[in-house]
Amino acid sequence: MKRIALLLVAIAAVAGVVTFTARASGRADEDAVPIFGIKIPPGYRDWKLISVAHEEGNLNDLRAILGNDAAIMAYREGKLPFPDGTIIARLAWSYVPSEENNKVFGRRQSFVPGPQPDWYLQLMVKDSRKYAATGGWGFAQFDKSGKPADEAMLKTCFPCHEPVKARDFVFTHYAP
Repeated sequence: MKRIALLLVAIAAVAGVVTFTARASGRADEDAVPIFGIKIPPGYRDWKLISVAHEEGNLNDLRAILGNDAAIMAYREGKLPFPDGTIIARLAWSYVPSEENNKVFGRRQSFVPGPQPDWYLQLMVKDSRKYAATGGWGFAQFDKSGKPADEAMLKTCFPCHEPVKARDFVFTHYAP
């Protein structure tokens, strides 16, 4: 009898952990940004590298710019405008000195990714019909917990990209 009771308690505990974990890990993918309705694409961290960047000023971060297969093909072919289905992702980190590297170099010159900034992930999704009012692009931002940005923040995306209209509103150049 004790064994059955112990087994039932163990099963209930495992079921509770699995349910909580599934709910917690699935939350970010479930939430879509307002206005554009974009969700975090599965597997985006495995996409190919388009370029890297260091932003100064208020942003002061390191960035990896990744693209899905449609983005990479368009970049490699020099195709503008980007085709529908293109998704470009920006992942950002603060940067910190690498004491280990600097010891080898004998001076402070090496920096590595540090903590993620508040808005870690940004996405641009090309759908010329759905996002016609914003140059054919939908925009999304997610914080490090996967929570989407609010409508006010998203309304600042397209105006920032308008100066690069000639490059289909995309700042990043391909770095093969």
